[in-house]
Amino acid sequence: MDLGIAGRTALVLGGTRGLGFACARALAEAGVHVILNGRDAGHGEQAAASLPGARFVAGDIGDEQERTALIEAVSRIGAPAILVTNAGGPPAAPFEETELAAWRRSHETNVLGPLEVVRAFLPAMRAARFGRILNITSFVVKELYPNMALSNSLRVGLTGAMGSLAREVAPHGITVNGLLPGLMDTGALQRVIADRQRRLAQSEALVREDMARSIPMQRLGTADDFGGLCAFLASVHASYITGQNICVDGGLTKNVI
Repeated sequence: MDLGIAGRTALVLGGTRGLGFACARALAEAGVHVILNGRDAGHGEQAAASLPGARFVAGDIGDEQERTALIEAVSRIGAPAILVTNAGGPPAAPFEETELAAWRRSHETNVLGPLEVVRAFLPAMRAARFGRILNITSFVVKELYPNMALSNSLRVGLTGAMGSLAREVAPHGITVNGLLPGLMDTGALQRVIADRQRRLAQSEALVREDMARSIPMQRLGTADDFGGLCAFLASVHASYITGQNICVDGGLTKNVI
């Protein structure tokens, strides 16, 4: 299927690894000019080199100064018509063990950072009357998960803000949607696994097995399960889909709607 977005520019935050890179790869395969963002410059340049025509811009969106520099660097390349927001998941811990400093750091990275980058590129999307904003969050937006106080809270906060934005910019040809990964076998999940190993005194293999059994498909998800949906929602075929949060979780989430 021709997605109708060849030649457009996409910025993928946190796009050098895991689910972000899966989205970047799917977009590149659709002919999109991809700009990857990440904190590790060496790895980022290698990731960009593996995709046709991709470029890398370093920066930590959780740091205000680096975020500003990132926006300026991307603007010099060209304002993106497609923007994928993604940031490392907040550390796993129950509410009582989550200190104020962790709340502040995670809020800056997982809420304020994405919102400010989106705000910076909205005017160009409005002028072009085309834009695709895709937010990689988590299935916890629909069903809370144990010992994930930060993620359970901040992902919902970002989702509310983006849901409001979706309704505001819909008349301008801009869509805003959420991609909600379940238990995907990436670095972010590895941190959750390590936390559960420590709390339950179980081996990594047993924790992984228990997680897989909790999923109707009986396996953890992979990055390859994820990128195709991102590319479709960025396409011309998804122009009437906005304000939605779609789970990619093998049936894990038990929500009715």
